[in-house]
Amino acid sequence: MRGIFFDEDDARAVVARLAGDGFRATSVRERLAGEDDDEDHPWAVLTDAPGFVLELLVDEYDGWLDADDEAPSPVVPLDLPAAPRRVKDA
Repeated sequence: MRGIFFDEDDARAVVARLAGDGFRATSVRERLAGEDDDEDHPWAVLTDAPGFVLELLVDEYDGWLDADDEAPSPVVPLDLPAAPRRVKDA
């Protein structure tokens, strides 16, 4: 889960608050597509905190919540034969 903030101080405050509450949190610079100016890139706060906790902080610090929409699809085990396949009979 990640929250996006346009002010570095807000992103650092959210990281400090989450870390103080016992969650892992880091902030990184988020590059937006088509944005050339490095100073205008927002800050992303990446965390393992529950979504509702980050959502409250995003509302408080005027950011937005970027939920992971791509959940990993479950892996279905392959149906493999029990014995090796013989090509030619001996």
